[in-house]
Amino acid sequence: MSKFEFVERLKASYPVTRRCRVLGVSPSGYWGWRKRGSSARTKANAALQPRIVGIHAASRATDGAASRATDGAPRIHAASRARRGSAAPASGWRASCAWQAWPAATAAASERRDPARPSAPDLVQRACVAAAPNQVWVADSTYLPTQQGCLFLAVVLDACSRRIVGWSMATHLRAELVVAALAMALQHRRPAAGVLHHSDHGSHYTAQAFQDRCRRAGVRSSMGSVGDCYDNAMAESFFATLECALLARTALRTHAEARGALFDFIAVFYNRQRRHSALGYLSPTAFERRFVETSVVA
Repeated sequence: MSKFEFVERLKASYPVTRRCRVLGVSPSGYWGWRKRGSSARTKANAALQPRIVGIHAASRATDGAASRATDGAPRIHAASRARRGSAAPASGWRASCAWQAWPAATAAASERRDPARPSAPDLVQRACVAAAPNQVWVADSTYLPTQQGCLFLAVVLDACSRRIVGWSMATHLRAELVVAALAMALQHRRPAAGVLHHSDHGSHYTAQAFQDRCRRAGVRSSMGSVGDCYDNAMAESFFATLECALLARTALRTHAEARGALFDFIAVFYNRQRRHSALGYLSPTAFERRFVETSVVA
């Protein structure tokens, strides 16, 4: 708000000369401003303001409070450009991220290694990059705390588009959980033989059932170095978004409620709506669509 606008807002309370003196502007300047009216830019910004508020509030403000939405100025700016074709005045809008520390003992369960099972070689070496979708998949597992007990989640993420291409939920952390996530990815994506599946050394990934499923599907299994928090950074980044945008904001009561919330979060919000900074502030789905379009043109 400009000083002249503030002078105008207080016109019912104080004389013009006093308002202008306190704010350090001249009465003649104020009357000239009133005669000219607001600039075209000010009017355009005012027209965009409701749209910006809507974008901010829509970014997982699960309690209805825009102040707790997850999108800050960069993503709001990108969204407004996509919708209007011009930059919106998104400065001042900040993302809210309420972190909650989950009990370490349960979180560590996904990292336990079965010494009786051999591990796959590290085919990534921290260079988790892909020139196209369905070349490199990154996998990991975590859990969702509910009042009914923990619900475990396994995901498969495409390293090129950051899209979650497969996921599975269960009340256990056995091999069936990650086999189901891989099966979903294979069914929906139908990759060519040789797609690389990178994970940690968790016993569910080294299990015979999972390795057999990889071999039958022509999937190359890769496992990173043990105890390296940066090795599977893409999956960890997704889990951080999940905790910030859903788990820290929503008290999940039952497993059924958690399953519904996870489906909405992954299939609707994360894959289709959330703008990813590594993708030029496109959503994973939009990034893949553009990738296909540019590939056809080329």
